[in-house]
Amino acid sequence: MKWLGACVLGMWLVAPASATQWVDLAGPTSSVRVGLQQVSPVTAPERANDGVLQRRYVFQPSPHPQLTIRPDAGTWNWRGQGELHLRLQNAMPWAVTVQIAVDSGSGQHLDTTVGVPAGPPQTVVVPLHAISPRRFGMQVGPLMPFDDHGQPMLLATTVRGAIDLAAVHAVRLSIPAPQAAQTLLLGRLGTVPGDAVLHAAYADIVDRYGQYTRGSWPQKIASDAALRAAHAKAAAALKAELAESGKDLDVYGGLRNVLLRRTGWFHTQKRDGRWWLVTPDGHGFFSLGVNAVAAQQVRSYVQGRAYMFRDLPPDSGPWAAFWGRGDDRRPDSGASAGMGDNHGRWFDFYAANLYRIDGPGWLDAWRRLTLERLKAWGFNTLGNWSDPALGVMHRLAYTLPINIRGDFAHVSSGYDYWGRMPDPFDPRFAQAAAAAVAKATRGVRNDPWLLGYFADNELAWASIGPQGRWGLALGTLRGGPRSPAKQAFIADLEKEYGTPQKLAAAWGIALGAWQALDAAGFAAPLPDAAHPAIAGDYSAWLRRYADTYFRIVAQAIHHDDPHHLFLGGRFAVNTPEAVAACARYCDVVSFNIYADLPQHGFDEAALRRLDKPVLITEFHFGSDDRGPFGKGVASVWTEAQRGQAYARYVQAAAADPLIVGAHWFEYVDEPVAGRLLDGENSHIGLVGVTDLPFAGFVKAVRQTNRRVQDGLGRH
Repeated sequence: MKWLGACVLGMWLVAPASATQWVDLAGPTSSVRVGLQQVSPVTAPERANDGVLQRRYVFQPSPHPQLTIRPDAGTWNWRGQGELHLRLQNAMPWAVTVQIAVDSGSGQHLDTTVGVPAGPPQTVVVPLHAISPRRFGMQVGPLMPFDDHGQPMLLATTVRGAIDLAAVHAVRLSIPAPQAAQTLLLGRLGTVPGDAVLHAAYADIVDRYGQYTRGSWPQKIASDAALRAAHAKAAAALKAELAESGKDLDVYGGLRNVLLRRTGWFHTQKRDGRWWLVTPDGHGFFSLGVNAVAAQQVRSYVQGRAYMFRDLPPDSGPWAAFWGRGDDRRPDSGASAGMGDNHGRWFDFYAANLYRIDGPGWLDAWRRLTLERLKAWGFNTLGNWSDPALGVMHRLAYTLPINIRGDFAHVSSGYDYWGRMPDPFDPRFAQAAAAAVAKATRGVRNDPWLLGYFADNELAWASIGPQGRWGLALGTLRGGPRSPAKQAFIADLEKEYGTPQKLAAAWGIALGAWQALDAAGFAAPLPDAAHPAIAGDYSAWLRRYADTYFRIVAQAIHHDDPHHLFLGGRFAVNTPEAVAACARYCDVVSFNIYADLPQHGFDEAALRRLDKPVLITEFHFGSDDRGPFGKGVASVWTEAQRGQAYARYVQAAAADPLIVGAHWFEYVDEPVAGRLLDGENSHIGLVGVTDLPFAGFVKAVRQTNRRVQDGLGRH
């Protein structure tokens, strides 16, 4: 590593630990040494427009160009300091990703990544402790940089690790594998006590309507009068859209030109190599749906973080109806891991805005309007988690979830994002499934508008990583001796091998007695080429596990409701064994696929062999230019690109003879400050928190849906 010389000022070494501490990196003297690795300096400093001296550094194309700043002697004592501030300017015409690390004794370090925009100098602020937006109750933090009393501040919202503040020995800046030379200008660097910038980044970010205060976009409103006027304008546009909708469709939204078997219920049928859903009247039905069409979707916790919200309505009078208290935490789920400010009092911004528009009758008005919108926009299905009252209004086909909850045992697959897997070998699981099915089917089993049922959602059938397929098998054997699944697996192995010595030889492990497998935390081996029996035994277990789960649920559904479809379990992660079991017991195999195309989320060749239709039950494309900070699971850069991505995805789904529909997630944008369940806060809606449609996106959606229906109608 190449080092630039230094002239010692000693400021950092003698300043009181609690004082603000600075060093000028571009001045004629400095108390630091700068090490360069695949970085070229421009030795002459230059003065920025605001008069501050800066020095250019060119990060060369290489795997890991890095600039290291060290004290000229000893280490820095940053006790009492809360934030590292670094003046940094990106000289390129594009944003540059910069990795920043702070090193201390004993191998401890903090690290973060920031995107530095092109343009004027920024003050990059790194909290000197681990932090993330999850600590503040949201998955994605405020957009950066932000204006802090006239100064552009670029806060690192996610910082990992820990350091000894009394013995800091380096600050490192790097650019990950640049393909071309990238130039940065560095000015002064220092530390300050407290977390003033961190707090300011999150303060006053949500206005009384639930909108992001620091951004602007076409649908953003500033007053109740403006809100009502915008809705009146949108209502006029909706009338024209409704006049053009529903042509060549039966009452359920099926294609009149596609004549199939008529049963009086929704069902599936394959004709000429293509799978169809079929309406009760016997017409082909490609399910274009929307998830979470409900009015109570934009609630955010206020307790513990009231400083984030500006001009909240009072919790008395008519506004009291939109305040609540709860605790949506799931302690065993990865979705809740590290989430702060996630309990207590909350406020429902979306419902409050609907009240501003329509007064006390807002819910009935919203239901009527929303059904009109969805039909006008070319949708024919209410997806999962939608308001049940919408379905029984018989304007659109609807789906229902079966949420199986109870005191039955669970198994960890190692992923567990929404919690551990239900143990279907526990007799209490079958009882809970029967109770859940009885509840879900009550009052709807004779309704022809019901498309079908989903069981659970995004269960952890696999873990992550190259050996993730085997996570459920490994987790079963890792369980305690009282685990019903573990005892069933051990019984299978005893039947297969007869003696523990034969299993030990096949798996390449030491095993003196079958009882050794009973121990909690048993470390089962990973499959390898030298012991093919391991993968074979794990695969057999995964088949039995999935077969048992889907068989129990299917039997409960068919017992209580012989008319309607079992639409599968909405796979997020899966194994070939789980998909095959689902295909055996379900009418449709459903996948939540967040990708550029639906075919990139499931094994199409396997589904052809299984000869089952596929329903895409979640997809979306998000951007961060309409308020919420997150861009969703599948992201694009701009609002206009959302419409383009939607068209590409849905057209690819409709062209696939296996796929019988695609459901968008979700109807309303997520809250800026994070939803109650897990802090998700992405712009992925058809409408915003003020219930105004995103006009450009909705137009693209409407045109795509109509184009797809027209094309399928010619089959």
